[in-house]
Amino acid sequence: MDAPLITIEEPGSFGWRVFHERHPAMVEQLCAAHPFGPDVRERLDALLRETTAGVVEPLDDDAPDHDRWEAWTAERIGRPWAESSFLWAESYFFRKLLAATGYFARGPWRGVDPFAPMKRAELANPSTAETLGALDGLAGLSPADRDAAVVLAAVWGNRADLAFQLSAGADVARAGLIAGSGEEFWSLFESSGQVHLVADNAAGELAADLVLVDRLLATGRADQVVLHVKPDPYYVSDATPNDVLEVLGHLVGLPGEAGEVGRRVRDALRSGEIEVRAHPFFCAPMDFSAMPEDLRGQFSSAAVTIFKGDLNYRRLVGDRHWPATLAFDDAVSHFPGPLAALRVLKSEVVVGLDRGTASALDASGEPWRTEGSRALIQTGPGS
Repeated sequence: MDAPLITIEEPGSFGWRVFHERHPAMVEQLCAAHPFGPDVRERLDALLRETTAGVVEPLDDDAPDHDRWEAWTAERIGRPWAESSFLWAESYFFRKLLAATGYFARGPWRGVDPFAPMKRAELANPSTAETLGALDGLAGLSPADRDAAVVLAAVWGNRADLAFQLSAGADVARAGLIAGSGEEFWSLFESSGQVHLVADNAAGELAADLVLVDRLLATGRADQVVLHVKPDPYYVSDATPNDVLEVLGHLVGLPGEAGEVGRRVRDALRSGEIEVRAHPFFCAPMDFSAMPEDLRGQFSSAAVTIFKGDLNYRRLVGDRHWPATLAFDDAVSHFPGPLAALRVLKSEVVVGLDRGTASALDASGEPWRTEGSRALIQTGPGS
């Protein structure tokens, strides 16, 4: 089973636009958010020139992960960036961006998350406050409806306007699903055990993930939850251990059910019912079929592993031009246990759709794979 890798080579393609349009805009935003000096700004400009018109250059830092990245990039040094796969190129871009901002170096920017202002702005956004306030409505729902609302919140977690809408918004969220259902998701949890959740974004989405974690523990579907986050800032909004603390502190300070969730999650962290882990492989430029044995062992012991978000989906099924109708079970056959993928579509790869759905979406003329208006819930037995 194989398919061509998604690359950044073709002008006008989604991957090409990310490098030629999205990354320059993001760098401009970073420079507006931080008082970077001329040296940092020049390194960022050089990175943009390298990744859009140059060849892959080696890292020139002595960061703790330098040797890992040297192995991950050895075969690509000196080759044009345009020849790289989208997943590999985007990952290496963000690793080099951290070095360019001084994240690993001695100096004032050491350890400073360059994306923190964006994450905090989203967490403080009025729409995020509104949706977290809507958690109060969960108490009036039946257990089944509460389950449905919580899992839809987790699916659409980085779409704060949809996250916790419990009436018309829930109908919109269900209508946006092109595969799966909340019932399919919850059917995985037939008995209690250790559940792993591989987080995606920080801020509002991580808040929705913590609501899901709280529900898993409160209903006895999990006796422990392992929350996996990135060890370093990555892909602008990806969650790190510090982001867990930021979001948890925000929740605890809120009134109503949001505050109650925050306090329950805080207490569960203290008791060990929730554990946060940050394996280096979560920042690797390759898919999960290549994960190291220690991480594979963690997942193989889980009752269920939940993968959140678009990037984790790309790494789970392989960032390739698969037929949209390829069976999800086939795409994730490498994974060592039962799993669920909750994802809003923001990139080209998708599998597991029925033929009628795929044909209708293609015939619509909409960029449905990348615009963030469609989502899916997919489950599989793993290997």
